Amino acid sequence: MRFNLVLDLPDVPGQLLEVLEPMGRLGANIVAVIHQRDVKTERGTVPVQITIEGDKETLDKVMGALESKDIHIIEVDGVLRKEQITTVLIGDIVEEDLQDTVAQLNQLKGVRVADLDLKMSDKEGNSATKMVMEANSGLKKEVLKNVKELGAKKGFLVINEV
Repeated sequence: MRFNLVLDLPDVPGQLLEVLEPMGRLGANIVAVIHQRDVKTERGTVPVQITIEGDKETLDKVMGALESKDIHIIEVDGVLRKEQITTVLIGDIVEEDLQDTVAQLNQLKGVRVADLDLKMSDKEGNSATKMVMEANSGLKKEVLKNVKELGAKKGFLVINEV
């Protein structure tokens, strides 16, 4: 079995070694590594393409080891990976136009609201919504920042995951 991975690495010494170590230790064969430091993402990180081979169990262990080291896996076999981000908004949700709030979040590049629960209240300012958004890997901090800003603009209490 073969995986083609694209990893999002900080441009600091030792990062490539940090990624390759668990692959070798866990018994995956490293077939190819494409590491071009002069190609950077918008966040200033370096996308590194790595092809590894092994049995399913070994490759699953490698993926788990990379994730436990907080190494961002952008793509697996050409498929972009998504992160789920949950946030709660409390306030005059319906009066401040829930549809507009969702539309503004969906306009963020690489983000979409995937699920929404609304709790309406008779008391003004006590409505709440829990939103689950899907974002391209590596966008979590930016999305949480945008949610905070949107909530402040609309007068919502925003409870973001940490």
